[in-house]
Amino acid sequence: MRRKQLSLVNDLQPPIPGKECIANLGLWYGRGKYCIALKCQQVFSHQMTPAPRFGLLAAACTCAWLLVHGCGPGPGYGVRLRPRRLTPLAYKQQVPNVSENNLGASGRAEGKITRHSERFNELVCNYNPDIDFKDEERTKADRFMTKPDSLNNIFLFMCQRCKDCLNKLAIAVMNQWPGVRLRVTEAWDEDNNHPPGSLHYEGRAVDITTSDRDIKKYGLLAQLAVEAGFDWVYYESKYHVHCSVKADHSVAVEKGGCFSASGLVTVAEGVQKPMSHLQPGDSVLALSESGFIIFSRVLLFLHLDAEQRSTFLILSTENGHRLTITPNHLIFMAPNLKLDYHEYYASFASQVRRGAYVLIRGQHGRVRPSKIVSVSQEERIGVYAPLTEHGNLFVDGVLASSYASIEDQRLAHRAFGPLRFLVGLSQLFMAVNPLTVMMQ
Repeated sequence: MRRKQLSLVNDLQPPIPGKECIANLGLWYGRGKYCIALKCQQVFSHQMTPAPRFGLLAAACTCAWLLVHGCGPGPGYGVRLRPRRLTPLAYKQQVPNVSENNLGASGRAEGKITRHSERFNELVCNYNPDIDFKDEERTKADRFMTKPDSLNNIFLFMCQRCKDCLNKLAIAVMNQWPGVRLRVTEAWDEDNNHPPGSLHYEGRAVDITTSDRDIKKYGLLAQLAVEAGFDWVYYESKYHVHCSVKADHSVAVEKGGCFSASGLVTVAEGVQKPMSHLQPGDSVLALSESGFIIFSRVLLFLHLDAEQRSTFLILSTENGHRLTITPNHLIFMAPNLKLDYHEYYASFASQVRRGAYVLIRGQHGRVRPSKIVSVSQEERIGVYAPLTEHGNLFVDGVLASSYASIEDQRLAHRAFGPLRFLVGLSQLFMAVNPLTVMMQ
């Protein structure tokens, strides 16, 4: 059976030449049996605070990354990609393990949307033929999803978070179970069938099943929803899975993942420095392709805002390390104890659970696993996302990625390959210029 992979986006239009198209270039990225539509725009979704002369290099990376074929450094690089085995959610399990309206999940409700309210224009119909909508009211209300306040960036993809997640999930369902489609039983609600404050009233929540209504599939369906990007997934009932997303204009959606201002890194002098004092050009501890702990140069900051208030997760390990990180930043983890660092993969921090394992600094220049004993959260001021040459770094003693928003370390690292090359080339010229002046 030929798998359908182009129905993910119904609004594709011919590319628009110019820098706008570069900034919004849509890339198809397939891995294993999943086909996920990714926007390079998400890789650069952070506010970039580059070193001098490098502010325009990020746009070049978007076009040039397809030419990069070599494996990048970091955990898992240099070996054949091992398919991740999806673990079905247990009945009544929720991901992340916080309340739906928590800032680390889908966030607070912003008010009910009715057909007569001004915010009704924020809703858009989802006509994806690969999704079955159960229209109990026969009003097509269940096809309404949220769309963003601004339509400035609709060249190839419309920025519709709930719709995008559903469309990705529809593809994953067809690939996982050929002949089976995604089924939506509830979306936007205008009949007060849900409790006050429900995200269904804003088009930010859906209840889903499979088209064959096989309840044995729903645990895995919930995990597929997590992989598709829903901000909160709850195996709520034996007869459906509940999913919801952040508001499209949410700060957490726009800014991506970061570390806190107090996050500590070890610089080349062997001393620890808080993230707020880190500068482009500093060298910090990171992990090489061969698995050795080395110093890696900071090229620039993908996001730096000393005044921004954000919600951070506090991941505490059995060895006393406490990593402060935003939920959608990548961290290398494994659900069970693995001795080989290649077995650790990049995952959103929001998916790390108590009992999972992360990598910390060990002896003889190697990493070793450490068990997560608690996961908590708190709000802090100041967000920082340094990009290193190796695409990873040790923060608060725990190995984390330089990237966020896209749950694929290889894709993100290759996208910035041209940037690393150009920065190195520029620094070479800068080193040669003083010598030329002295010779003259």
